[in-house]
Amino acid sequence: MSPRGRRPAGEDTRAVILAAARQEFAGKGYDASSLRAIARNAGVDPALVHHYFEGKPELFAETMELPVRPAQVVAALLEGPREQVGERVVRTFFGIWDSPDGRERLVALIRSAVSHEEAARMLREFLAREVFGRIASALGVPDPELRAGLAVSQMVGVALMRYVMGLEPIASADTEELVAQLAPTLQRYLAD
Repeated sequence: MSPRGRRPAGEDTRAVILAAARQEFAGKGYDASSLRAIARNAGVDPALVHHYFEGKPELFAETMELPVRPAQVVAALLEGPREQVGERVVRTFFGIWDSPDGRERLVALIRSAVSHEEAARMLREFLAREVFGRIASALGVPDPELRAGLAVSQMVGVALMRYVMGLEPIASADTEELVAQLAPTLQRYLAD
């Protein structure tokens, strides 16, 4: 049973929850982690986790220090004409990645994922389920899990080559050129 009542004075409950979440996600991956287990490890009532964080995707984003809120990004990507979703996805991702804060965090995440299986599993599960999986499911395409996985591999592969490995001409390509080249592929994966 989770403890009830106030936490000791001076203790930062939000930070305690984040620390427990990092440990839970690292140990079990994104899919197998639960908010109840995180609350139990933090020594708080599960309702307190919901008080500080909207849900598991937002808690994960906070633990990984992602510069965006997944639910907001997905909602924005689903707004507008279906035939432009691929372009919106690519443009949004480059908008996040090309910001100094976004690029720094993305490079750190990708480097961690390449060298640590736990980080790879967390990033893979999160992107496949909470970002691309939600888009493919909302658009009602056949085989949404496969299509989400293909979209993840496309965008993470481009990020790896552009921002971590510096593969030319991708590394120095104009964002609009990359959007034009990648959008049809993402469109096919997620919406066609």
